[in-house]
Amino acid sequence: MSDQIKNIFIPHIHEDDEGLVKLKELAANHGMQLRDSSITSDKPNNAKDEDYIKQEILNPQIEWAGTVVVYVSPDTWKSEWVNWEIERANELEKRIVGIWQYGEEDCKIPEALEEYGDAMVGWNGESIIDAITGESDDWYKQNGETKDYRPIKRHGC
Repeated sequence: MSDQIKNIFIPHIHEDDEGLVKLKELAANHGMQLRDSSITSDKPNNAKDEDYIKQEILNPQIEWAGTVVVYVSPDTWKSEWVNWEIERANELEKRIVGIWQYGEEDCKIPEALEEYGDAMVGWNGESIIDAITGESDDWYKQNGETKDYRPIKRHGC
């Protein structure tokens, strides 16, 4: 595979920042550089006003990304911010891909990902790249089993 560069935004909880580094390393080892515009501990958002954060900080970052890659760990589903970011990506008609955190066993995923996601893959470099590029719309449990459903992507409000 030739080297590719993809602009992404990663909805996640900040406790998982280290996992984002590993995700980008895994993709790079499989020939894809991920340029990430998400907010992390390294580039924090110090604003307090929720509307300002959504419209002036997060929205431009999501608009810039070609694909939204949701990093799914056991507590991701609880985050109102993650769900909002996924919903906004859907409104912008972005490709939305879920990736299981390394070692997780089919934990609960955010409702918005269930509703609007295009693919859900495990910790496998080739599967991740295929999902990001749109080569695959498969939905997998972390252990590699195919889920018995495939959500229907609904764009817009």
